[in-house]
Amino acid sequence: MQIILLEKVGKLGNLGDVVKVKDGFARNYLIPGKLARRATEAAIKEFEDKRAELEKAAQAKLDAAKSLGEQLAGKTVRIVQKAGVDGRLFGSVTNADIAEGLTKMGLAVQKAQVRLPSGPLKTVGEHAVTVAPHGDVVAEVTVQVVAQVD
Repeated sequence: MQIILLEKVGKLGNLGDVVKVKDGFARNYLIPGKLARRATEAAIKEFEDKRAELEKAAQAKLDAAKSLGEQLAGKTVRIVQKAGVDGRLFGSVTNADIAEGLTKMGLAVQKAQVRLPSGPLKTVGEHAVTVAPHGDVVAEVTVQVVAQVD
């Protein structure tokens, strides 16, 4: 299916690019998420008319993400979990737990923006985690997992 991108989509293209993707990806993710439209003649003409407005909105999102990235850089989030004697957690610390901790600190972060490259954290200690509020903005945050004392 030919689509025109209304926002920058990682590994696919930038605002205004006309790309060919699989039908299911377009119907189930890109079009419902308002990231793209079918690339018909009318849609392309309408996009060209609104291009400046869309670019301005995309720039505003990027500026907001850069601001959040600067606030996040170097922050430490402390998460308390039950752990065994050997330092392994009963359960794990997920991206949702980290996002919740950052939100409590006053930084609006969604769980999808927290990147855990080696999966959920399963041990007590300090772990480096990346937070990506935008495709072009990545900040590193330290997560300090502490054993719960009863």
